Amino acid sequence: MTDLADKIIGHYERHAIEWDADRRKSYWNDKRWHDRFADALPTGATVLDLGCGGGMPVASNLVGRGLQVTGIDSSPTMISLCRSRLPRHEWVVADMRTLSLGRTFEGVLAWDSFFHLKPEDQRDVFRVFGAHAAENCVLMFNAGTGYGERIGSYRGDPLYHASLDPAEYGRLLAAFRFKLLDHIVEDPLAGGRTVWLARKSH
Repeated sequence: MTDLADKIIGHYERHAIEWDADRRKSYWNDKRWHDRFADALPTGATVLDLGCGGGMPVASNLVGRGLQVTGIDSSPTMISLCRSRLPRHEWVVADMRTLSLGRTFEGVLAWDSFFHLKPEDQRDVFRVFGAHAAENCVLMFNAGTGYGERIGSYRGDPLYHASLDPAEYGRLLAAFRFKLLDHIVEDPLAGGRTVWLARKSH
């Protein structure tokens, strides 16, 4: 499984155009969470979108809500789509596991991306969350329901997923001063996603 985890970057670059098209044409059943995330932010807030894909529908919705987005993705093709669609915002080819922008944001989002990381990398990425989170920053990510790894598939290629235990996510949030706002397990109104929403506190 570790071998498949290490192939995620290549997987998304190889399937970038197809994945982007599939995401845009499918029913956006997780929009309510993105609206809730945006509602928790002040007007004009800066958002770090980790694993932004091609920018649609998530980043484009945030932009439409008046937010300023910096999108990070390991796929150059995905980032090129973002730059063509939303040229007034910032798009960076980078790996979220080693990201160090040297500045903070009022919102941090890791949606349908964080769960492709190995468990040990997920633990390390909480340092990335913390380093880029301003005071009162809103953090939202989705993950699995319990500790483990599994292999899905996309267009005939295996696709790695992993999760920590919910109790460990809770400890990591607390360690980086994030107070839990909401946690829903397998939300039936969002395609069965398990969602974590938190805010950085003093």
